[in-house]
Amino acid sequence: MKLDVIKLDGGAAGSVDLDEALFGLEPRADILHRVVRWQRNNAQQGTHKVKTRSEVSYSTKKIYRQKGTGGARHGARSAPIFRKGGIYKGPTPRSHGHELTKKFRKLGLRHALSAKAKTGSLVIIDDVNSDGKTAALAKQVKNLGWKRALIIDGASVNENFLQAARNIEGLDILPTMGANVYDILKRDTLVITKAGIEALEARLK
Repeated sequence: MKLDVIKLDGGAAGSVDLDEALFGLEPRADILHRVVRWQRNNAQQGTHKVKTRSEVSYSTKKIYRQKGTGGARHGARSAPIFRKGGIYKGPTPRSHGHELTKKFRKLGLRHALSAKAKTGSLVIIDDVNSDGKTAALAKQVKNLGWKRALIIDGASVNENFLQAARNIEGLDILPTMGANVYDILKRDTLVITKAGIEALEARLK
């Protein structure tokens, strides 16, 4: 699979051969769904907590005598049946994360890359060098027509480029190791550098 390579200023910079095993698969929604669900569940904090009848601030004294009131029998005021009583079987702090094999996670990433390639939302650029000026980079991004884009670079990202892109809305930059299914699918355009392509192929082989 061959794609044209461009520069940040929009000029041509040759072409590159993409691995069919990474960019030429038929995307499967069920695989992408499972990986995204795994990512979001692992990211969930799980710090939700309610007070049970043993934790609410109430006396444990019997509220009225057992017999002769004409009402139902009750003990402590902290019972769940009463207003401001303890919550029965409410949420407690826990992890929402679950397991997903490394092999399947890699497969999900391949399908996410293939999905972007199939819809024509994949752009290959030569490299991401910048003088660190946000205004200049914002103009280049606007001219290229990137509204919501994710840029994946090699093992490390150019510091000046990172600084220039930090304040541009809808532009995110990740090193190769940070590439993930959720972030790729969330953006309209996926931009990968030549170094990023090599690193991704090495990572997902």
